[in-house]
Amino acid sequence: MSVGPQSSLTILFEAPFWIAIYERTDNGKYEVCKITFGSEPKDYEVYEFLLKYRHKLKFSPPLQAEAAIERKINPKRMQREIHSQLQDKGIGTKAQQALKLQHEQCKLERKTKSRERKEAEKDRQFATRQEKKKAKHRGR
Repeated sequence: MSVGPQSSLTILFEAPFWIAIYERTDNGKYEVCKITFGSEPKDYEVYEFLLKYRHKLKFSPPLQAEAAIERKINPKRMQREIHSQLQDKGIGTKAQQALKLQHEQCKLERKTKSRERKEAEKDRQFATRQEKKKAKHRGR
């Protein structure tokens, strides 16, 4: 029995901004994305944002997800679970790990780009110094 794609969106206040944690599981892969809002977003604003920018969201690298077993839940139990999820303030540890991994990858990418820029600038400066030396040697 295979479970189809699942997703959940949790909106919470992380001073000084409102953020949304968008988690999705598909084909045994778990990914998470952090969306930052300024002021508290209305339901329709969140919905419009997801419709408009869903394809541009940057998700964390996929992690292996545990197999979720789909079972019928008693309506009262479901109501209690929904209530407890609404009371729960914070990000799940799995989401935190995935966001941390994404943050580390972005940091590495920035470092490599910065290093390449610095090396290119050094090479350019070296080439201009060499050109000046040659021009000076020729008596110009």
